[in-house]
Amino acid sequence: MGKNISAPIAEAMKKYSADGVIPFHTPGHKQGRGAHEFLRELLTEEGFRQEVSLMEELDDLHEPHSCIKAAQILAAKLWNADECLFMVNGTTSAVQAMIFGTLKAGDLVFIPRNAHRSVISGLILSGAVPIFLPVEFDEEFNLPLNVSVETIERAIKKFPQAKAVLLVSPNYYGVAADLKKISELVHAAGMILLIDEAHGAHLQFCAELPLSAMKSGADLAAQSTHKLLGSLTQSSMLMMRKKFIDIERVKTAASLLQTTSPNQLLLASLDIARLQMELEGREKIFKAVELSKRLRAEIKKIHGLKTFDAVKDFSLDTTKVTVNVQNLGLSGQEAEKILRNELKIQCELSDAANLLFLITYADSEKTISKFLDALKVISGQGQVVRGQKEIFLSGEISMAALSPRETFYSSTENISIKKSVGRICAEEITFYPPGIPLLMPGEKISAQVIEMIRQSGGKVIGAADKTLSTIKVVKARR
Repeated sequence: MGKNISAPIAEAMKKYSADGVIPFHTPGHKQGRGAHEFLRELLTEEGFRQEVSLMEELDDLHEPHSCIKAAQILAAKLWNADECLFMVNGTTSAVQAMIFGTLKAGDLVFIPRNAHRSVISGLILSGAVPIFLPVEFDEEFNLPLNVSVETIERAIKKFPQAKAVLLVSPNYYGVAADLKKISELVHAAGMILLIDEAHGAHLQFCAELPLSAMKSGADLAAQSTHKLLGSLTQSSMLMMRKKFIDIERVKTAASLLQTTSPNQLLLASLDIARLQMELEGREKIFKAVELSKRLRAEIKKIHGLKTFDAVKDFSLDTTKVTVNVQNLGLSGQEAEKILRNELKIQCELSDAANLLFLITYADSEKTISKFLDALKVISGQGQVVRGQKEIFLSGEISMAALSPRETFYSSTENISIKKSVGRICAEEITFYPPGIPLLMPGEKISAQVIEMIRQSGGKVIGAADKTLSTIKVVKARR
């Protein structure tokens, strides 16, 4: 490999493995010699030999100075960041590090209603106070879009003392906010922009996809390299731009949140995924985009199916293919069961109305053809769908009554939901569909929300009492 086209971590591991060292160090399987046969079926012999860590030649994730440092520099350059951190505790730890590394107790931060639970845990760690932003909603497809530029403008005007804006872009369905305009607004207001870009590590490599967070001017972006690129599950990257943040503080936060015994195979997979994208990224992601175009066109020809395409005021990652099955008389969950159990096709997720499929650089004409054949089969298997009511949130921008940290450490009690109006919620209440929280920890419970809960019919997520006859609230102070 040339000087600038290399995989420093993978190469250091290979060199260590080939050196013939007799290990008297962790891990206990001693380069695979002691591994159980079931575990041997999971890894190659060479994989076992390289499954070591903490050796001088393999660098230190918490104080990188050789191969890990070199690999992170290469990744930062490729993704247009000033610096990059490799994360082995998943994008959850990257999101937590973004918040914990930039905010302190009492700081106000705007977050969207559809924020991942890692955002709440990051708020608990930092002590920051969330201001909840409404997410636009598509009624036809029954799915969340994103936070609009207009909402950001209103939020900044209402709470000019806030320190940061955190957005999820693109979201699970591929809908991206206008981060370039939002970045300009946020920085002009003296705030920083944090992006949960878990589903957007591939955006960098195709101009037909939404603009990436780093190219849009974000200060930090947490990416799940494993979701749509080629690293191993649980491996992610945190991209950083230093103009408006203290990078050293973010590094310290990331170090506090990551294991001191990182799996070297995860680190190497990040390194190799970067190498793959550097060598072939534009070609491979363009291929995935072209496949998704063909797939969308063919789905439109299948009776009873439609795809989620046009997004007013937002951009769409077209490799996220959302197929609406409502006209078949099927729910998304029913269609998923047919596809998985009878046709051996597994979607990424299903909701009351839709199926979501991810098209990546690993797909081909063959996999797409089999997928289309399966969709044609389910188009003739409709049945009566049990009614599920959609839940639409108001356009209010509201601040939590208590920070998630204060809520976490408060004494709580379970009370009748009928008597909870005015009390502070101590748990997350989400209905799926559409998957946007109605209540988050620290929010004051309103009569409007109680009525929405009463009318809902989806699956309850986050609540201790799934029947919602009771709700967990902060104990009233006497």
